[in-house]
Amino acid sequence: MAAQSTAQDFIPIIFQVIVALGFVVVTLVATHFLGPKRKTKDKLTPFESGIKVVGNARQPFSIKYFLVAILFVLFDVEVIFMYPWAVNFRELGWNGVIEMFIFMATLLLGFIYILKKKALDWN
Repeated sequence: MAAQSTAQDFIPIIFQVIVALGFVVVTLVATHFLGPKRKTKDKLTPFESGIKVVGNARQPFSIKYFLVAILFVLFDVEVIFMYPWAVNFRELGWNGVIEMFIFMATLLLGFIYILKKKALDWN
């Protein structure tokens, strides 16, 4: 039988949480009071990767970038489902093989549909 936990067993965890929260609060307060106070136009302008801002960030661009990214994630996640099958290949037997062929056939049908719709055509 396992020993019962008492409130005294949780003191180190509670202490660690208090120290972590205290560090966060002290750091935020210290940077607020010790940080520079002068706000100039140059300091308030966005600066991304050393490139000066040109134009509006809301300008439209081709949806094909998003489409390729979504398709990559979709097929990548589905490939991840093949890993547990490969690990348990022997235990699953012929039923597992048949189910995986059905799964891969479904993936293949989806890929053929994408090719027929010319989703990956960049012209």
